[in-house]
Amino acid sequence: MLRGVLLSMSRSERLKQLASDAPPARAMVDRFVAGEQTSDAVRATGELITSGRLVTLDRLGEDVLDRAQAEATRDAYLELLGALHDAGLTGGAEVSVKLSAVGQALPDDGEKVALEFAHEICAKAHEVGTTVTLDMEDHTTTDSTLGILRTLRAEFPWVGAVLQAYLRRTESDCRDLATEGSRVRLCKGAYQEPESVAYQDKAEVDRAYVRCMKILMQGDGYPMLATHDPRLVEIGGALAVRNDRAPGTYEFQMLYGVRPEEQKRLAAQGERMRVYVPYGDEWYGYLVRRLAERPANLGLLARALTSKG
Repeated sequence: MLRGVLLSMSRSERLKQLASDAPPARAMVDRFVAGEQTSDAVRATGELITSGRLVTLDRLGEDVLDRAQAEATRDAYLELLGALHDAGLTGGAEVSVKLSAVGQALPDDGEKVALEFAHEICAKAHEVGTTVTLDMEDHTTTDSTLGILRTLRAEFPWVGAVLQAYLRRTESDCRDLATEGSRVRLCKGAYQEPESVAYQDKAEVDRAYVRCMKILMQGDGYPMLATHDPRLVEIGGALAVRNDRAPGTYEFQMLYGVRPEEQKRLAAQGERMRVYVPYGDEWYGYLVRRLAERPANLGLLARALTSKG
């Protein structure tokens, strides 16, 4: 129930304004979001790459219901990719794209629009020498997203997929996508889903994550293990050894601002460690959804919103 309350909070414009105005809340935002402008994203990317980490950048925003907004998101990604190239950062940075941010939810022709705009982003990424990963959203979009992925991969085989371990279908999707050259990010999942399609118990989700991780690590693709859980990181490393995976044939991923010292430790010991860096002015919903993954952190937000200092 608390998680549902947090997800409802993520849509509150009033709370977003409070978070913008309260200095302690602003400090928390700055920890987890790189900034609002392309220049902020490029700056954060440069700092992370200098420290030995890799980057994937997410222009925040989703559930766009206006074509002009979808076009603006596409243009922001094209600008970002150009700026990364100009800064010499595309060797260590890629972008992550939510299809609902480029029109997937538009009435009538949303899937067509999302494919068109995602194709333009992929073409620009190819031009500047980097890659794109398609973020996964709630379960109602899974089939559409995987369909667009298959279409894009016909021309851009390096386009990455995201699978969410808490969905009951995901083990099957892992088997389908664990093919040669297939880049697959495995995460636990951050949306409020019904029990009919998703595991609800944390222990069940953890077990599902391990089962999916085993499938991907045994396969011929390129697993991207997105987790902050020390136990799951350890299991991922053990599976790499068990499956004779050389460094560079898989990677770990963590969120910007979460366990940065562990990120640096993994990078220092030779692991590919990629940081998911969100930026843009739609930061509030993202931040609260991250808190929803760990409701115990609700106190941090409450104190930040009510503090006068």
